[in-house]
Amino acid sequence: MSNQFMNAEEVAGATGMSKSYAFKLIKTLNAELAAQGIMTIPGKVQRSYFEARLLSAPSRQKAAMSHVG
Repeated sequence: MSNQFMNAEEVAGATGMSKSYAFKLIKTLNAELAAQGIMTIPGKVQRSYFEARLLSAPSRQKAAMSHVG
């Protein structure tokens, strides 16, 4: 079974961004999840949420990434 969570290294690899940027992105995604009442793990993001939020539609990906720090 694949790991349900991604760390900053995996996020950086998937986005082609730096590891420090990946941490900012994880923080943003976790804040969105927390606003929905979902518990999060600092420094990790749910793989399914990351994929749905960033990888499903190119226009959504660009918009999401423009909101990060």
